[in-house]
Amino acid sequence: QVQLVESGGGLVQAGDSLRLSCTASGRTFNSYTMAWFRQAPGKERKFVARIMWSGSSTYYADAVKGRFTISRDDAKNTVYLQMNSLKPEDTAVYYCAAQRYYSGSDYRTYDYWGQGTQVTVSS
Repeated sequence: QVQLVESGGGLVQAGDSLRLSCTASGRTFNSYTMAWFRQAPGKERKFVARIMWSGSSTYYADAVKGRFTISRDDAKNTVYLQMNSLKPEDTAVYYCAAQRYYSGSDYRTYDYWGQGTQVTVSS
């Protein structure tokens, strides 16, 4: 059992920055992959970034490369998403997710999800 709780969302202006946090509770394993997804109204949930819980490898969606950074603090069981140079098209509910066994970036393969945190970027 893994429980994920996101925080850090809010309303910001284009060009601003936000840092999202995802704290995991319950049993976790250092082999779990952690990821961020986002979903805008009427659109499919899309991959944003992922990081191996016990490793250093990261991967980003093309839309956020160079602007977003995913990181983790294993001692705090927390994953972060630093979002810089935010654009209106980044507006979405952002979800933290965990994957028991690595299988890529498809949201349908992730096993645990947080409740989401709203990020709204005004122009």
